[in-house]
This record gives sequence, structure tokens and C-alpha cells, in this order.
Amino acid sequence: MLELTNIQKIYPNGRCGVADVSLALPRGQIVGLFGENGAGKTTLMKCILGLLPHKGTVRLDGGPITRANIEKLAFGTCEHSFFPNLTAEAHRQFYAEHFPHFSHRRFDGLMDFFALPRHKALRSFSTGQKNQFEVILALSQGADYILLDEPFAGNDVFNREDFYKVLLGILEEHETVLLSTHLIEEVSGFIGRAVLLKNGRIAGDASMEELEEQGISLMDYVKTTYHYRADRVGRALNTMTEGE
Repeated sequence: MLELTNIQKIYPNGRCGVADVSLALPRGQIVGLFGENGAGKTTLMKCILGLLPHKGTVRLDGGPITRANIEKLAFGTCEHSFFPNLTAEAHRQFYAEHFPHFSHRRFDGLMDFFALPRHKALRSFSTGQKNQFEVILALSQGADYILLDEPFAGNDVFNREDFYKVLLGILEEHETVLLSTHLIEEVSGFIGRAVLLKNGRIAGDASMEELEEQGISLMDYVKTTYHYRADRVGRALNTMTEGE
């Protein structure tokens, strides 16, 4: 289990990135992390990974995260974490040398699925291809907890829909995925749990099974939690066209 207790991140300019977040992510879950721009999704992931100094504790399977167990965490980010001058094949060799549970079978299968070139430098990839390769590395590393931050930017809807199906088919029972995305409706049938952030705090946390039993769609749950105003478009248009 990945356990976050009272995680807080205040940036030097005084802006609050994450405010007192406590969250438990058991093995075998696919969790959607939702929130408006600036809600704290990326900041929270980076705190989990130790990429940002923060207050609070992160425990991995009952203990602190150290060099001995950090390989259990993988990160796929739209900011990109690969080596742009290396080829995909060179990345495979590098990861296989540094991660003992690296899955060559999964790497090959996903490379074929996305039809990515193996012997071109990553800098020559399109934005969508770069994001696809980030996901491939994260899923092939052999980690138990896979954090994906807006992994589908630049990908067409068919690639995304097919990828969800592939991901459901390849994940093993011990693997947990934390997926940050704005594509709420697309992932509603794919995730098992929805965690909502607002202003750096958890505003909602519900299983898809609970929502289904209540007859509530994920989008309606999100809108209700964020107090979405359906008349905001009309009010904006009236304000801008008044007196014309």
C-alpha cells in the first residue's frame, strides 16, 4: 500500500501546492486523480516521488521510500523524463540494466501497439509519440505503483480508447495505477476509484461501484463536488454582449 499522511507543499512564493492531503492507495487499484488546473495533481505526484521537498510522510508497503525500494514506483509525465538523444532501444537497455523487474515482453508489446520507431532519437518523436513512450517506460519498469500525469496529451481518441483496453488487459493484481487526467468521461469506465483535488485538498474520494449504486455518473459527481454552475456560459455571453 502507498500511504500519504498530511502531505503539504508550500512553494517559496507562498503558493500552496498541496494542503494536508492524506490518502491510501492499496495494491491492485486504478485510481483517477482529477482536478482543475492548479488543483495540485502534479505537485502531489512529485511529492510522492520525492521530487519536491514537502511536509508529511509517504510510506510504501509500511516503510519509508529509500533507494532500496524506490524502484517500486514508476512515473510517466507529460513533462518527459527520458533522454532525448537516445533511441527507444537504448532506453530499453538502460532500464533493463537499472530495474531488475523490467518487462521486455510488455515493452515490445506496447512499442508494437503504438507503432513507435525503435532506432530514432526521442527528440525526433512527435509530442503524442513522446507521451506514448513515457507510458511505455512507466509500465515496463516493473514497478508496483505507476503514476501517470496527463499521459494522453497529443493522442487521438482512438489511440486513447484502445490503450485503456490494452492497459486493463496487461495489469497484474499487484499493480496500482494513479492516473491524473482531464479526460473524465473517457476514463469513467476504466478506473475503479475517483479522487478529486481542489485548491490542494481532497474534495472527494469515491469508488466507481459506489457511484454506480447511487445512479451517479462520474461527470455528475465531479460537477457536484466542484459546485459547477451550468449557467456560467450564458452569464458570460450576456456580460460580453450587453448593449450591442
